[in-house]
Amino acid sequence: MTNNELQKLGEFGLIRRIQQQAGTADHLVKGIGDDCAIQRQESDWDLLTSTDLLIEGVHFNRQWIGMEELGHKSAAVNISDIAAMGGRPKSLFLGVASPAEISVVELEQFTKGFLAEAEKYGVTLAGGDTSRSLGPLMISVTVQGEIEVGKAICRDGARPGDAIYVSGTLGDSALALTELMACRQPDKYLLSRHNTPSARVSLGRLLADQQLATAMLDVSDGVLSDLGHILTASAVGAELILTALPLSEPFRNAMQKDAQLIDLALTGGEDYELLFTSADQNLSDMAGVGSELTKIGTVQQRPGLRIINADGSLYQCSRGGFDHFSR
Repeated sequence: MTNNELQKLGEFGLIRRIQQQAGTADHLVKGIGDDCAIQRQESDWDLLTSTDLLIEGVHFNRQWIGMEELGHKSAAVNISDIAAMGGRPKSLFLGVASPAEISVVELEQFTKGFLAEAEKYGVTLAGGDTSRSLGPLMISVTVQGEIEVGKAICRDGARPGDAIYVSGTLGDSALALTELMACRQPDKYLLSRHNTPSARVSLGRLLADQQLATAMLDVSDGVLSDLGHILTASAVGAELILTALPLSEPFRNAMQKDAQLIDLALTGGEDYELLFTSADQNLSDMAGVGSELTKIGTVQQRPGLRIINADGSLYQCSRGGFDHFSR
């Protein structure tokens, strides 16, 4: 379908198509098609809400990611925020401002990926908005979820002596982006970690249900930056063990040629793994989930974040975490 056909279809025709694709859910009294969505809330659950922007040229490049992949990623990175609180995601709200050159077919590919990712977690697209953009493609997503009253895992609960854990592996997405920016084709696994990340909802729910985490967030801006948020909110410090950082096989292979890539594992964003603190020192041995977790350090009373080499000396990272307003 050409862009002329998009003009014929119009904004409300496009919304009707999305409405047909999105379907409904038991918790929605009213979904797409009215001024507001209406959701039924249970009294013993807290509502979780987060919002995020993805802007072409800032967060993604359409030369490096397909529209369906972009749909998957747009849903996953927002659902990850609910996972980071230990919550259960329920509804998504999607806003798209599209430049004239994007066709209906491309928008439908994006929607297909978005809805497929949402379905993985039992999440419903409950509303949103569409607009023409005179600049880049812009995507705005709001996610809502719920968690039992009093069980949300925030950033301010870390205490001295807590172990620091992270799920999965680190630096994969950042390494893929580094390769793309250098006009090189990344390893297939690394590229999938960059273009189609996953949200750790099941792990987050387990940590909240069993009250195993004292503070938590998802790794979106890099371990150093994101752990810094926990330390600031909790008024504590930490020591990270450099050799403990979990790295994938493709990442380790790349490090054989450039050892300095370890800094990407420390500062590279968009891993969307869960980074958390816990009073339990042996979660890596826990049946069913331990293989997903790596203990990478310890919370300290002394302020500041120190990275420790294998010989006990301090490691100085050459990079900082991602910040939209820093160059």
